[in-house]
Amino acid sequence: MRWEDLRRSENVEDRRVGGGGGGGPLPGGAAGLGIGGMIVVGLISYITGINPAILLGGYDAVTGGSQRRVEQQAPQSRPGERPADQMGDFVAAVLGSTEDAWQKIFQEAGRRYQAPGLVMFQRATRSGCGAAQSAMGPFYCPNDNKVYLDTSFFREITTRFRGCSGDENACRFAYAYVVAHEVGHHVQNQMGVLQRVQQAQRASGNETESNALQVRVELQADCFAGVWAYHTQQRYRFIDENDVRAALQTAAAIGDDMLQRRSQGYVVPDSFTHGSSAQRQRWFTTGLRSGQISSCNTFQAREL
Repeated sequence: MRWEDLRRSENVEDRRVGGGGGGGPLPGGAAGLGIGGMIVVGLISYITGINPAILLGGYDAVTGGSQRRVEQQAPQSRPGERPADQMGDFVAAVLGSTEDAWQKIFQEAGRRYQAPGLVMFQRATRSGCGAAQSAMGPFYCPNDNKVYLDTSFFREITTRFRGCSGDENACRFAYAYVVAHEVGHHVQNQMGVLQRVQQAQRASGNETESNALQVRVELQADCFAGVWAYHTQQRYRFIDENDVRAALQTAAAIGDDMLQRRSQGYVVPDSFTHGSSAQRQRWFTTGLRSGQISSCNTFQAREL
């Protein structure tokens, strides 16, 4: 992945200790950093037992009264001040590319895109959805329109689950996908999708139906990440076939079906909340090939 030419966003807030310390170089390769956003929320939910709806809409219930204990007391960067380390610079570049892509798409549709913020933190911090902790992984909070990201999470996923076995550039694109997937949830929020789904989930009172709706939310975010990649590729030619292949390999390695098979030896489709490996690959590819929001209507699709 060739990310150096991407425009840097000014919407990155660095809450890491020292305002950028500990970011270090960009990991890559088999022992480094990287996993597609298509699998991140599913993995977090499966490992921690956190309801995906809580990850989307706030998770105070998860932390209970412990918010003050986990709140990170690190200094915050000033508005418009980009992180100085390579990891922070990379995140700012990826976020900037999502802003450029979605501003163009919304403008062509006669709408105004309001870019989300992105908070980089270490271990724990506060969000508009409650206390954020590293174990929760990257997530989007619709209450404050921000993505929360502790980059150490990706190294753990890579080493534990071998989610990225490609070279350094391939892993970097997989990591960029994490940001693009979470920004996809922000796009859903601006389109009113998250609100409608959450209302439908509450009205259903049925866990199986709620899970099925959540799968469609996640697959649409996967598709939106593909739309981002399409438009950014048109402008910068920043990825090649190896990058895409590595991202799809990541989806195959850690889909709901693969996680369940690895953990318990069998698969329970009714309990899926993020889709199978094949579904996640299919919807990312759909967005990447078409570049159109209209191709990402997972809620009308008869077959996921």
